[in-house]
This record gives sequence, structure tokens and C-alpha cells, in this order.
Amino acid sequence: MTYSGFDKKTGMAISDDAHITQSMYDILHTPIGSRVMRREYGSLLSELIDEPDNKATRLKVMSACYMALMRWEPRISLQRIEVKPDENNVPTLYFQGTKTDNQPFTAEIPRG
Repeated sequence: MTYSGFDKKTGMAISDDAHITQSMYDILHTPIGSRVMRREYGSLLSELIDEPDNKATRLKVMSACYMALMRWEPRISLQRIEVKPDENNVPTLYFQGTKTDNQPFTAEIPRG
């Protein structure tokens, strides 16, 4: 199954994977309670911003991502989430899973 959508910055058409990744970014970077007409939308990531960079915090981040994406992004099923710095030392979320059509899916989303 393919999804059509538009890039929120350029207005140009984007592929399914890019549209799913854009949706994931929006879900994860929206604090729960911040949307007026949909208070429950978003994730708990914003509550973890000043937490120390350790295994417990990484587990909390992965859990917050999984809970939010399983609720708000029905087009994917996640098998793996990793939190690690990218080549510029920016904390980045790495996702692996499958789309609803059983095609593999990967995404990288900066945490900040």
C-alpha cells in the first residue's frame, strides 16, 4: 500500500517512507497535552530532555517512542529502536520495523 503526502516544509509530494518519517517526527516532538483539540496526541519525549545520558534514560526514551508511535502511527510496526549519537554527536533515534504491507521500514530522527 502506498501513501501520498506532502513535505511540510516545501509543499512538494513525498514518498511513503518520507511521509511516515515526517509523521513520526511530528508525533515524537509534540508534547502530550500541547494540541488544543487533541490533548492526548504526542509523546513523553519532551519530559526526558534534561535527563542524564545513561542506560535508564535511553530505555525511557525508547519506551516513550514505542508507546507514542504504536498509538498514533498505524502504518508501521516497530521491531527495534536505538538511541545513539550520529556522526555530529547529536542524539538520534534509529527505528527498524515493517509497514502494514510487510515491507521493511527504517527511519532516523534527531532527538533534539
